[in-house]
Amino acid sequence: MRILLAIDSFKGCLSSADAEQAVSQGIKQSLPGAQVLSVPVSDGGEGMLDAFAAAMQATLVTCAAHDPLMRPITARYGLAPDGTAIVEMAQASGLALLQPEERNPLIATSFGTGELIADALRRGCKRLIVGLGGSATVDGGRGMLEALGATIGNDDVDLSQSLLAGCNDVPVTIAGDVRNPLLGPDGAATVFGPQKGATPAMVSELEHQMEYWADLTAHTVGHDCRHTPGAGAAGGLGFALLAYMNATMRSGIDLLMDLVGFDRLLDGCDLVVTGEGSADCQTLMGKLPSGIMRRAQQHGIPTLLIAGRVSDHQALLDAGFAEVHCINPADSPLSECMQPDIARQRLTGWARTFLTKHFS
Repeated sequence: MRILLAIDSFKGCLSSADAEQAVSQGIKQSLPGAQVLSVPVSDGGEGMLDAFAAAMQATLVTCAAHDPLMRPITARYGLAPDGTAIVEMAQASGLALLQPEERNPLIATSFGTGELIADALRRGCKRLIVGLGGSATVDGGRGMLEALGATIGNDDVDLSQSLLAGCNDVPVTIAGDVRNPLLGPDGAATVFGPQKGATPAMVSELEHQMEYWADLTAHTVGHDCRHTPGAGAAGGLGFALLAYMNATMRSGIDLLMDLVGFDRLLDGCDLVVTGEGSADCQTLMGKLPSGIMRRAQQHGIPTLLIAGRVSDHQALLDAGFAEVHCINPADSPLSECMQPDIARQRLTGWARTFLTKHFS
């Protein structure tokens, strides 16, 4: 039997590789003769750097940067042999870098992400892949541009002394699955601001700031990206990448699957196992497990979905997952489920029990 594991990280608990290792252990305990293939995966959010770096055989580069509150940190990005730089926004501008009481999108900045991009450009990278997800910011990418040397005034944005002035030939790909516009009820401030600590009054102020920023940007670059799907991603960093760096957007999971030759790996497989920390209807809105399932469906291979929490069970089945399983007992407190050792044990136990029951 040949089983392919492509499990997203269990956010705040286990990485993709850790989750897959735990499931693989359970498979080998129940089916010693099974062939298990593990592909660490990410759709552009948490874990994106490690997943893409592994797929592209990239070297991890460490450089000085600043966190969302402009405190000095060190952060990493990847540099592949073909000159592609892989930047994960969460490395320098992520919500996980802040304590809950520190969250304030009125002051949080994407400057650190710009520092990573700047370092890659100075090293002569030939292409940029920027993963959007897990951000602490709603600054429209202003901080990123300032780190690249842009001067932002009241009437325009001066790029003449910035790194962007000499890097127009470096293609930029946004890896992410958020398709929200910059403004409005589905925009960066309204949808994502509260997750990053914004009160209703702060959301209103952020919306006003983003509208002004969109007008200023349109005046500067000569085209308006505020309505482009994905402009609202990562607190509007998507907007800045689209407007100032002519970025193109790709589904993060589709991009990764193409890089690792996912269709080739599916050849001869009997089963695909995917998963994430919490599975519900939002899983079907372009998130990683649904991308894995759709690709496996094209090859006629059933896909199992596992998660630490499951709701909308029937909708997930109706969408095409062969089976959907929650690894935690219904009465387990969240604090217990989020402990890495317990999560590993339950993933291993699920795999051992399920496969023994169905395939032994």
